[in-house]
Amino acid sequence: MAEPFPLAPSLWATTAAPAPDTPPLARSGLAEVVIVGGGFCGLSTALHLAERGIRPVVLEAQEVGYGGSGRNGGQVIPGLKYDPADLVARFGRERGERLARFAGGTADVVFDLIARHGMDVPHRRSGWIQGAHTEAGLAEVAKRAAQWAELGAPTRVLDRAETEQLLGTDRYLGGWLDGRGGAIQPLSYARGLARAAQKAGAIIHGASPVTALERTGSGWTVTTAQGERVTTGRVVLCTNGYTGGLWPNLARTVIAANSFQVATVPLTDNLRRSILPEGHVSSDTRKLLLYFRLDHTGRLLMGGRGPFREPRSPADWAHLERIVAKLFPQLDGIAFDHRWCGRVAITRDYLPHLHEPAPGLLIDIGCQGRGVGLQSAMGRAMATYIATGDAGSLPLPLTPIEPLPLHGLNRLYVSAIIAWYRLRDGGIR
Repeated sequence: MAEPFPLAPSLWATTAAPAPDTPPLARSGLAEVVIVGGGFCGLSTALHLAERGIRPVVLEAQEVGYGGSGRNGGQVIPGLKYDPADLVARFGRERGERLARFAGGTADVVFDLIARHGMDVPHRRSGWIQGAHTEAGLAEVAKRAAQWAELGAPTRVLDRAETEQLLGTDRYLGGWLDGRGGAIQPLSYARGLARAAQKAGAIIHGASPVTALERTGSGWTVTTAQGERVTTGRVVLCTNGYTGGLWPNLARTVIAANSFQVATVPLTDNLRRSILPEGHVSSDTRKLLLYFRLDHTGRLLMGGRGPFREPRSPADWAHLERIVAKLFPQLDGIAFDHRWCGRVAITRDYLPHLHEPAPGLLIDIGCQGRGVGLQSAMGRAMATYIATGDAGSLPLPLTPIEPLPLHGLNRLYVSAIIAWYRLRDGGIR
């Protein structure tokens, strides 16, 4: 997907480790498994399949990490949008507790993979702080911290003074700290997953957009835009926020919202010591949450919602630049040298969805803005399911594809909701 106007590359594209060699699919052939999509989920699935002796072929429309995987904030946050007690209430004790354990371990998967494969990925695991901007938010984070602590997570509630000290801003009433969280260079991580998968035996083709999936006998024929075909027994679809019309109604099950980010020029040592001095990452309790961190080059990144459409000019990031100065007055007048955005796939129930609409076709969709850990762990779980056939290895049940009602109007609906949330959130916007 080409940018509608010329912008400098994202911060991650500027500072990432070199991309692996992933030439386009040049001739038709056979594969045990074809994975469509070279983001975190597709690459993790490929790596874990290859480690099991199953040699997959990954077909990516652009280059690995091109979509939301290489354009996110690089925050590795465990858990889901629901707290453990909510998951038990929704799924029952056995499945709910199992899902909570899965969600609680997603950050571990990321940092374990980086270490085990010696990936060239700048990373730091100092923890995640969720700041509360209202009294209701304070109650929410206290409950959340207590529930995860009961499951053994290293959490603690922060008062206003400690929150200010650790974040470097006085705009929050308090918060909680989850020691499992951390930060990575996300595009380097995607490229690291690709290199590890290739080393284990996976084949990865970039610039090979898939245009058709056809059921042929007991298998599938996967056709690319170049006209080349791969015949396979199983297909795994991992396209998330960049899902198109490859499978009927799938794109209509999510809202592919645009997450916008800006990065300052590298901060001076004095400024760096005044903001997130212990290397935490942070997002808050707002409905339209803000998320921020320092990267390995000393830049401050600020992310949040922007227009649903693709950006038209640098003015589409101006609200984030204003927020930086309001949250951190010491940065008033700072220059910004990177602006970018990427799509996240949001489902109606804010949970990832797993589908198997036809024999041999497995679909994962719905990253909910926590895709780094979630999709890395989901890829491992899907690889286990493909290799063993045990549906119990999946964290969630396989469900039918159910399009959102009036999906064509959802952009208007989301825009109205965003305007309402901005009024409710108040404060620094």
